[in-house]
Amino acid sequence: MHLCYIDEAGNGQTLDPARPDAPPVLVVGGFTAPRSQVKDLTWDFLEVKKHYRPQLRKAEQLSEVIQHEIKGSDVRKNLRAGNHQWRRAAMELLASVLDILERHDAKVLARVWVKEEGLAFDESGVYPASVGSLTETFQAQLAHEHSRGMMVLDSRTKVKNAPNVHCVTTRKYRAGGDSLRGVIESPVFGHSDTHTLLQLADLVVSSLLFPIACHTYMNDVTWNVHCDDAYQPLREQFGARLKKLQFRYQDVDRKWRGGIVVSDRRTRQPSSLMFGSGKSAALPIIPGQSGAVGDGVPLPP
Repeated sequence: MHLCYIDEAGNGQTLDPARPDAPPVLVVGGFTAPRSQVKDLTWDFLEVKKHYRPQLRKAEQLSEVIQHEIKGSDVRKNLRAGNHQWRRAAMELLASVLDILERHDAKVLARVWVKEEGLAFDESGVYPASVGSLTETFQAQLAHEHSRGMMVLDSRTKVKNAPNVHCVTTRKYRAGGDSLRGVIESPVFGHSDTHTLLQLADLVVSSLLFPIACHTYMNDVTWNVHCDDAYQPLREQFGARLKKLQFRYQDVDRKWRGGIVVSDRRTRQPSSLMFGSGKSAALPIIPGQSGAVGDGVPLPP
């Protein structure tokens, strides 16, 4: 059996110079892990948290360590505005996150949506479409592994939660047959302060995929706070490792699918740029073209 943990970074806010803090991209993604690895993966992540939050070493209750979150948004802030020590600690934390994912046979999957300036962004449609796409990738992995699986999504609100799984539920129980038979139940929802691995999914999505996508596809948008050259080292140091962590598969038409998929309607650049080491430049739109833990520097609270 495999477990899949999904979180998001970004929202449906319109990208506009009047809102310099509007997220330029929306990322819905996370990782999968074999059930046999979930306990050890959790313990390793708790050790990472204690390493970068030394005060947690003195916690009297395990629940204190579990409930304390290192948020991806804080890691991004430390990369953008922190001093050298804070930036180094943030990079070492992310290296540690990838270390434990690799160690426990985890696979990263995500849908990345690049916004266009001034155009409304339909989050209510994009989010369920992303969940449906990620479920297809998870199903393909389960079939490949001869396994069964369950998806845990970070809970938002009931109004937002319900539509995001209806597409999965109807595909499982429609009269024509179950096309997601490896997924044993419709995705369920959890809270990150009670589901430790949702916190790990947040770090993957919010402190790796989100800033890499912002810098890769939106580096010419100088007025937006999220499009910062401070994020360039993320792609340079971690892009190749993220690429290897993907599960990719060929569909019936022999087209490659799965992994980290970017939908860039703004400049129509490929998903592969997420893993490159060079600085990408925003391309003009042409009409008609469709590591190990370091020396223990604590992260600032």
